[in-house]
Amino acid sequence: MAASTRPRTYSQARDTFSTNRELGWWVFMRVSGLFLVFLVGAHVFFNNILVDAGTIDYAYVAERLAKPWVKIFDSFLLGFALLHGVNGLRYSIEDYFRRPSTRFWLKTALFVVAGALFVVGVMTLWAFSFEEMGDAIRNLTPPQ
Repeated sequence: MAASTRPRTYSQARDTFSTNRELGWWVFMRVSGLFLVFLVGAHVFFNNILVDAGTIDYAYVAERLAKPWVKIFDSFLLGFALLHGVNGLRYSIEDYFRRPSTRFWLKTALFVVAGALFVVGVMTLWAFSFEEMGDAIRNLTPPQ
């Protein structure tokens, strides 16, 4: 489907897409885009406005990531941003690659890379003790 004929309203999307799956992704892009505006705005507010960005160091990040609500917030931010971006790339693959086999392999690679990035990102947020890592890093640097 050419970019100029993309539906702009829900009723146009319902008429255009032949499957409920595509309609679901169309709705998801609108909802996730709205959520991302608020999630990114809150992230910027908490990290750049409430706190002087020039004073952020490892101790601040470790203290912040020790709070479960921050991990949940950052997990949602990662998930929505990754899914939103991957779905946009999926649309681009559909638009620019005409051979079905090429589209299949490109989308397969895209989904594998996105899945790996999500797993590594969530593991980084939830599996590590940032206080212990900070102590280990401080012990590696020579005293001044």
